[in-house]
Amino acid sequence: MKKSQLPSKDCVACGRPFVWRKKWERDWESVKYCSDACRRGVHPLARRKS
Repeated sequence: MKKSQLPSKDCVACGRPFVWRKKWERDWESVKYCSDACRRGVHPLARRKS
């Protein structure tokens, strides 16, 4: 499957779009953040938004 055909979401911390990954297959509905940095709130864009 091409990357452009994968489902995507926007990160709740920084607002950037991110696409589905195999490791998120079981819990894609509960994935909210694009990275660990956004989840912890240390990513610069995540800090700027809050």
